[in-house]
Amino acid sequence: MYRSHTCGELRMADVNKEVTLSGWVQTVRKFGAITFIDLRDRYGITQLLFGESLQNELDANPLGREFVLQAKGNVNERSNKNLNIATGEIEIVVSEFKILNKSAVPPFKIEDDTDGGDDLRMKYRYLDLRRNAVKKNLELRYAVGRSTRNYLHENNFMDIETPFLIKSTPEGARDFVVPSRMNPGQFYALPQSPQTFKQLLMVSGYDRYYQIVKCFRDEDLRADRQPEFTQIDCEMSFVEQEDILNMFEGLVKRIFKDVKNIDYTEKVERMSWEEAMWQFGNDKPDIRFGMKINNLVFDKSLFPNKQAVLDEEMFAIPPLGGGGATVLAIAVPGCSEYTRKQTDEITEWVKRPQIGMKGLVFIKCNADGTFKSSVDKFYNEEKLKVIADATNAGAGDLILILAGAEERTRKAISELRLEMGKRLGFRKDNEFKLLWVMDFPLFEYAEEDNRWVARHHPFTSPKPDHIEVMINNNPVIENAAEYLKHPYAAIKANAYDMVLNGNEIGGGSIRIFQRELQEKMFAALGMDEAEQQHKFGFLLGAFEYGAPPHGGLAFGFDRLCSILGGSESIRDFIAFPKNNSGRDVMLDAPSTIDAKQFDELQIKLDLKTPNA
Repeated sequence: MYRSHTCGELRMADVNKEVTLSGWVQTVRKFGAITFIDLRDRYGITQLLFGESLQNELDANPLGREFVLQAKGNVNERSNKNLNIATGEIEIVVSEFKILNKSAVPPFKIEDDTDGGDDLRMKYRYLDLRRNAVKKNLELRYAVGRSTRNYLHENNFMDIETPFLIKSTPEGARDFVVPSRMNPGQFYALPQSPQTFKQLLMVSGYDRYYQIVKCFRDEDLRADRQPEFTQIDCEMSFVEQEDILNMFEGLVKRIFKDVKNIDYTEKVERMSWEEAMWQFGNDKPDIRFGMKINNLVFDKSLFPNKQAVLDEEMFAIPPLGGGGATVLAIAVPGCSEYTRKQTDEITEWVKRPQIGMKGLVFIKCNADGTFKSSVDKFYNEEKLKVIADATNAGAGDLILILAGAEERTRKAISELRLEMGKRLGFRKDNEFKLLWVMDFPLFEYAEEDNRWVARHHPFTSPKPDHIEVMINNNPVIENAAEYLKHPYAAIKANAYDMVLNGNEIGGGSIRIFQRELQEKMFAALGMDEAEQQHKFGFLLGAFEYGAPPHGGLAFGFDRLCSILGGSESIRDFIAFPKNNSGRDVMLDAPSTIDAKQFDELQIKLDLKTPNA
């Protein structure tokens, strides 16, 4: 028997028991003829006391960090208790020990505050995984998965596996492709999601399906992306949008309760895509705080019922961009006392390449009702008050204004809002706020190709009252300059995203389930009949055999875990992640393969550049 108990198990109630522990040596501390060792395993740390009778044996077999050790002895009450750990009131008085395996000196400290950088820890990830901080992340991930499975099982969902070797049907991100040795010159693809399979399962009558499943996308990486990631993938038949929203609000609330012991009892807010874009500057707003964006000048051709806040005379002043610019503002609460140094620092922040603005206008709303701004020579008190009223700014607030091209300015003010929220402590890791964003456009216009692309994916259904608009109109855009006037520009998707603290954690839609409408969707995306049949003939054929109304949703499992764990990177919650170049530095993958494998696959490698 290697162990009778774990290193996190023993308490005062176990005093005088004879036990056997096995684990890794965390620290060795010698005090004359007595040696103390902290022994660690997955469950915790227990102090071992080696008395004088064992010192000769220890001298002959010295212990080092990360040695695998077995120790037998009696549980004793510690004289110097450590109440910071669960086992801190006891220690094991060792009677005999055995070195099960020695360890080289580890390249970094196996501690929460390690001295190892990211690259080093990823190279020796099997050592990094021993650290308590990493272990807690994987325990949280396991808890989220366990809670998910329990909830879905209780609601009659069935866990059904779908294939990883499928047909390449590129939509959005690039596919990872896999050559087939048995079918020379042909390739499988790794699935970006099980989308079409779960729809086929609905056709097959499995009305509540789920998987916690690996997905693969060959795209550029950042903190919240990996080439392989995990989804909580779900689909339901005979449902409308409201059924989906209620079901998966319940899932997230259950996870909150099981994993974080949070009773999320408040109603989950709902917001249209247009509201999100104009009030928060993006389609995944963080609503833990206000500071909504105000559009100070409206294009009357797009917003005929809105009154421009700035008149033509005010709008023409250079600091606010001049004619044709979008002018957006936020009122930052309680910051009118900012110094010149602080406002200059914010101005430099928006000029960074990542934000891309040329400058910033600020207006201080003083406590006495007066105003001080960076554009006093252009704007008198009366005009500054007009802007303050338009932004709902009160005494003590600081108004920040950006102006320029619409898309860049909207993105910039959105980032500025989040940055100010962070600086002011409004974005707390231990505070969670859910939101549904709905009523997305079904299509986006791809200017370079003069055609429509799907905002979500090509299986998303239009809103019920927009189906006839889609069926009865030709998707061809005759005049690229007036694409917004095309009937397809107004079609809304029967789609929904769940947002948590400014992060999209899940998205889905009611699906198309009639062949005619699906063919119309494919045609709008530029696929002729032959291409539709080549890529999706199996799905169109299935719709001929009684496909039920259905819809679903997929959660980003890694991202949900990272938010619950208070981290900005999903890599912290994946056992063996890739780096930002898509490499596994521990395995040194991807790597070359030998000539024999190329011969078997009947593939000849022709690199365009050396070492590509």
